Amino acid sequence: MEFKHIKELIKLIHETNLTEFKMEDGEFKLSVRTEKFAESKIAAAAQQHAQQAPQVLPVQTVTAPQMQQMQAMAPVMQTAPTPVVETSASKPDIEAATDDEDNYIYIKSPIVGTFYRSASPDKPPFAKVGDKVDEKSVVCIVEAMKLFNEIEAEVKGKIVKVLVEDASPVEYDQALFLVDPNA
Repeated sequence: MEFKHIKELIKLIHETNLTEFKMEDGEFKLSVRTEKFAESKIAAAAQQHAQQAPQVLPVQTVTAPQMQQMQAMAPVMQTAPTPVVETSASKPDIEAATDDEDNYIYIKSPIVGTFYRSASPDKPPFAKVGDKVDEKSVVCIVEAMKLFNEIEAEVKGKIVKVLVEDASPVEYDQALFLVDPNA
């Protein structure tokens, strides 16, 4: 399900004054509860449920930071964990960068999700230490809500360091790669 559809659903829930909404579409599950729902439960039941479900923000107009929080909750809503295949290619190429990292540029994650260095475990990484990249070079994939987003370098230079392990969760604006723009 695309994020714009989820946003439309949240808007409809707000307009109808529903207290709880659940939806399943294949493996995708969505559960939304408003403040009204929390107020209708006794404290003990709410506390027990809060330990089992992700925290839900009050229904309101969705802002960019709230979208990121919703994307961060997506792994919690999955029915089964995604298997991680550990290969020698999944370890980051962490090489010692020079002491002066101020001359380098970071490639950062534009979204919250899971970082993947290659399209699949049996494929080579998009970018590794020593590779030259330009603004349109795909350097990795960040999966968010079962959508695989290709991340472009948006800078020109040489990859100096990979900062994230393959199949690791990443936050919005987290540094993924270190690039030397002078190389």
